Amino acid sequence: MVKHANSKKYEVAINLNESRPTPQAPEIEKAVLGALMIDKDAYDKLSDNFGEDCFHDSRNKIVFNAIKSLKTRNLPADVMTVSIEIEKMGLSGDVPPYMVAELTSRTATSSNIEYHSKVLEQKAYIRKLIEIGAVLWDSAYNDPAEPEELHQKAEQALFDLALQGVTNETVDLITSLNESIKAMQAAQANPDGITGVPTGFEKLDNITAGFQPTDLIILAGRPSMGKTSLAVNMAFQTASMGIPVAFFTLEMSHVQLTNRIISSVCEIPGDRILRGMLTPEDWERIDKRVNAMNTPLYIDDTESLSIFQLRSKARCLIRTKGVKIIFIDYLQLMTAGSGHQGTRQEEVSIISRALKALAKELEVPVVALAQLNRGVESREGLEGKRPQLSDLRESGSIEQDADMVLFVNRPEYYHIYQDENGRDLRGKGQIIIAKHRKGKIGDVLLSFKSEYTRFEDPDLKSLPALPASGNKVVKKEDQEPFPQGDDVVMAF
Repeated sequence: MVKHANSKKYEVAINLNESRPTPQAPEIEKAVLGALMIDKDAYDKLSDNFGEDCFHDSRNKIVFNAIKSLKTRNLPADVMTVSIEIEKMGLSGDVPPYMVAELTSRTATSSNIEYHSKVLEQKAYIRKLIEIGAVLWDSAYNDPAEPEELHQKAEQALFDLALQGVTNETVDLITSLNESIKAMQAAQANPDGITGVPTGFEKLDNITAGFQPTDLIILAGRPSMGKTSLAVNMAFQTASMGIPVAFFTLEMSHVQLTNRIISSVCEIPGDRILRGMLTPEDWERIDKRVNAMNTPLYIDDTESLSIFQLRSKARCLIRTKGVKIIFIDYLQLMTAGSGHQGTRQEEVSIISRALKALAKELEVPVVALAQLNRGVESREGLEGKRPQLSDLRESGSIEQDADMVLFVNRPEYYHIYQDENGRDLRGKGQIIIAKHRKGKIGDVLLSFKSEYTRFEDPDLKSLPALPASGNKVVKKEDQEPFPQGDDVVMAF
């Protein structure tokens, strides 16, 4: 009999219904409880994630909760006090004093409690994974919900579990000093002083030293200020240096975003690209600059991207493409998953904390665009229109979680054409470094060419001359659509 190709998968799935022993370590559970009662300092060696769920035996949970209750009140936790505490809890019938005494009689030392407690944490983690799988298994068969809803439930459950698994490891000062000195030596060996991922804007990089690994950078502004334009410019310029970049766009399609890059790089007004009114000269520019656009820039245009999806996609891109920086356009369009039941402000706070955790986990800068509230619009004058940290929409913990906050401001948009020193602000964009946890704050003035959606250093007069190209130039009489699919050499 020939089996279907997927029959093995079905056999594995069917086996989930079989009775299997639950992952547990009963002897280690007893050893940990015994150690906690014979060593007054043992409790402090447990991680922040260690709790009653780390015990599979319900009686061991009771003993641990009694110990925890005593320790949180700065009281000794030995056989006698723990037994009395259990009696006060009304649970001595479940765990009589002799059982508590047996725990210490079987434990000779507490020296291995850190290792033993970690084993119990791992067993508990696996049990939670099994529980999530069982719930999804049951829901997939019995829940009339849409598949997408089930997918979201799974996503949220796994994300919540992943957050629970985050631990803070301590490092002694000598180890940290050695690492710090190595970092300083590496920075000193770098002639331009750029120790992070460069943005391609010299004046900005001079202040920030580039975007640093593990940092969450918030790039914020009111609509039409040029947040996306600046982020796209940064992403493309960074990728042009050979540094792999991931760009998650929740607001535009990958084609729309690529059109912005074509407009910026080829100096073709965006409205001509949108209307399909390209001249022969435009096609020649595209033809001659197409090789310059062959960069390691990877675009994902998933709508309603959740934190869990971002984490999975980002980890994959780092593993397979070597991505060194992540851009997200924009934060308030993300979701914490369908399982979230709180307010929108609470959800945004969850997202910002998760983005910071993601930057630390993946050791790359994460640049998240964010909207500002309408407070800017109600204020008058040059200083009044200047964005403030309090203007971050649904801020919650955005300001708190961010290592750096950059505001994009174009005074010209508000019909303000000069600064306080009389400098012309027409065609200019202010990049305001409002928060910088690792360095200076300040302003950077860039030129902004709205027709090309391009920011550039003011000293840059124009793009380099068009290079000679061996590619075919499309003439007016035989004009065809720009090649797509396998004909395109751009790595978007």
